[in-house]
Amino acid sequence: MTADASFGRLDDDDYPAYTMGRAAEMIGTTQGFLRALGEARLITPLRSEGGHRRYSRYQLRLAARARELVDQGTPIEAACRIIILEDQLEEAQRINAEYRRAAGSSTPPPSA
Repeated sequence: MTADASFGRLDDDDYPAYTMGRAAEMIGTTQGFLRALGEARLITPLRSEGGHRRYSRYQLRLAARARELVDQGTPIEAACRIIILEDQLEEAQRINAEYRRAAGSSTPPPSA
């Protein structure tokens, strides 16, 4: 991938643009906390060719939410489950809204 192609992907929420150190710094936590989120299966960072973890903006938002919950005293496993359920609810609401819009315009909704 060329530098120009990589630069264009920086707007992509799923593009793994951040190293573990930078990701931890951005959300104000430790690298160990990010590893624990991976072990709890909340986020699965992609790996660079050299094997280094890379995080996307979407993953950083999930990690920041986990940090909020853990800082409030929620155990990390419970925080991860809460975030997964919140994410599933948001997706279901988005799909529901698409179906409602499609029903109102009498065109079929996009397939998921």
